[in-house]
Amino acid sequence: METKNEDMIEMDFKDILSSLVRKMWLIVVVGLVFSALLGFFNLYFTTPLYTSTSKIYVINRQDESKITYSDLQTGTQITQDYMILVTSRPVLEAVIKTSGVNITPEELSGKISIINPEGTRILEISVTDSDAARAKKLVDAVADISAEQLVNIMEIEKVNVVEYGIVPGSPTGQNITRSFMVGGLLGAVITAVIIIVIHMLNDNLKTADDIEHYLGITTLGMIPMEEALNIRGRRLRRIRRKMALASARVRLGGY
Repeated sequence: METKNEDMIEMDFKDILSSLVRKMWLIVVVGLVFSALLGFFNLYFTTPLYTSTSKIYVINRQDESKITYSDLQTGTQITQDYMILVTSRPVLEAVIKTSGVNITPEELSGKISIINPEGTRILEISVTDSDAARAKKLVDAVADISAEQLVNIMEIEKVNVVEYGIVPGSPTGQNITRSFMVGGLLGAVITAVIIIVIHMLNDNLKTADDIEHYLGITTLGMIPMEEALNIRGRRLRRIRRKMALASARVRLGGY
C-alpha cells in the first residue's frame, strides 16, 4: 500500500513537471509582461525620493581633558532620549520656521529617520523628500536646531555637528533593474502556480496509464484519435447518403 502511494506521488509529480515544461512558453511570456509592467510603472508613475544625512556628536562630560568609560556608557544609554528629542514638536516647528519650507510638523516628522551606530554617541539624522535640495536643506536645519535643543533641554555640555548633508544625486531605493527582475519573477511564479492548480483540478483520464493507475483497470486496446474521427466521419457520410436517397424517393413518389 505504501509503495502504491509513493508511486502515485511520483506520477503526480512527473505529471505536474510535464505540464510546467509544456507551458514553459506561457510562463516566460507572462514573466516578461509582468517585468515590463512593474519596471515601467516604477520608472514613470512613482515619485523618486531623495535622502540626505547629517551627523551630530553628543558629549556629556565635565572634564574636557579626558573621556572616561563611565562617560561613554552613560552617553550611550541616554542616546535614545536624544533621538526622541530630535523629532519633538519644538524642534520640528523651529526647523520649519528656519528653512521656510511649507510643511506641517507631522509631515516633517514622517520624513525624518535617526540611527545611532552601535557603541557611539553619534546620531545620523536623515531626511527623505521628493526634492533633493530640499532634503539637504531640511536635514541641515534639523541638525543645527536639534543640537541647540539638546544642549538646552538635556543640560549637556555640547553637541557638535560632525557633517552636514549633501544634495543626493540619485533617488533612494529606486532600482529599475531590480523592479524588472522582481516583476519577471512574480509573473513566472504566479503563472506556474495557476498551471499547477489547473492540472490538479483536472480529473480527466488522458492515457492508458492514467486508467490503470487511478482505476486499477487494465486497458485491452486503444483507438487512436485520428482513426476514431475517421470512423465517425464515415458514419456521418453514410447517414447523409441515406437521407439524400430517402429524400429523392419522396420527391419521385410525389411525381
